[in-house]
Amino acid sequence: MTIFTARESTIRAYSRTYPVVFKTASYARQIDSDGKEYIDFFAGAGVLNFGHNNAAMKAAVVDYLQRDGVLHSLDLHTEAKAQFMQCFTDVILQPRDMPHRMQFTGPTGTNAVEAALKLARRVTGRRHVVAFNQGFHGMTLGALAATANEYFRGAAGVPLEYVSHQPFGDESADAEALLTALRDALQEPGVEPPAAFLLETIQAEGGVNVASAAWLQGVAALAKELGALFIVDDIQVGCGRTGSYFSFDDLAIEPDIVCLAKGIGGIGTPMAMNLVRPEHDEHWSPGEHTGTFRGQNLSFVAGKVALDYFADDTLMNEVKEKTGLMRDTLQPLLTGDSSLQLRGKGMIIGLDVGDGERAAAIVRQCFDDGLIVASCGIGGRVLKLIPPLTTPHGDLVAGLDIFVSAARRVLEEAA
Repeated sequence: MTIFTARESTIRAYSRTYPVVFKTASYARQIDSDGKEYIDFFAGAGVLNFGHNNAAMKAAVVDYLQRDGVLHSLDLHTEAKAQFMQCFTDVILQPRDMPHRMQFTGPTGTNAVEAALKLARRVTGRRHVVAFNQGFHGMTLGALAATANEYFRGAAGVPLEYVSHQPFGDESADAEALLTALRDALQEPGVEPPAAFLLETIQAEGGVNVASAAWLQGVAALAKELGALFIVDDIQVGCGRTGSYFSFDDLAIEPDIVCLAKGIGGIGTPMAMNLVRPEHDEHWSPGEHTGTFRGQNLSFVAGKVALDYFADDTLMNEVKEKTGLMRDTLQPLLTGDSSLQLRGKGMIIGLDVGDGERAAAIVRQCFDDGLIVASCGIGGRVLKLIPPLTTPHGDLVAGLDIFVSAARRVLEEAA
């Protein structure tokens, strides 16, 4: 570990929580340099929806490399890009009657958000954006302005302007009251109408807070009424995480822009993409938002293989079954303790234990016992379980058993 402590920046974070050197990984398991195995319920913070070194994706990538396929291409046309785009159109967009165009941004989610905000301001001629409490949208300045976490915002070093944060309408909230308050706030004299509303349907980093359908539909309607763009950040909870490709497939909303990253590259290679309605996309001029690594051909290759999972309902049906198993296993933890809350959708589930230190202790105990989980939410009080969608049944059961045992042990000691 000497080289890491001696030469890697102090800013490193996850390696402090999981202080080992990982050597190999396959599907839902990682192995460290000492040979210890870990079941992975973190999945690269939602990147590895299809598991570590997914066999079909790995074979496609290796074949592409052996054929000297183009690797770096900026935004030039390549066969890999064409095949990905056609497959995405056929499998994802056309069945949903989505006319959206694909904008490939720099390879991280925050760049997708930056591009979305920039375009919304261009389309409307306005500056102000409405985001929501507990939201997380990235670490570059525009996305950071929309992020509500003060720890991250404090590192900016400059004012984070032109974004206001409003209460998030989770499933426990009074959607009608929140929508009325939001409308009233935006109709105050002197308040500039917003360029956009930016939100997550599930605030993954914010604590696995699930928005109600009524609230989302109300925000979308308000955006349309005010001439603002409705932007859904589906970066962590898209690509099948909730049991369908988009987290909003069952919510009767039609975003102007959808931000995607993380799982879209399939195998873990970087990629980010915005889906933009054509009438808004027309406002771009060529080259106005560029990125050296927006032509990620290995991600196009693996991402196309990932789309094969959505050509039929097999994987999504498995996700629904695994979701039931996860909830059935975790629900007994709540018995007799009204301070605990379980929430989520599909294979992103959060256990709110009410205290960051308690959650951190559970994370440490899980890691000692061979399970990788992370915490999120205010003060890190929520345990977030996001295993790969392809996690084998045996690994899912074993991982849940480790989690429940660790949680019971820590919670009993804290009682």
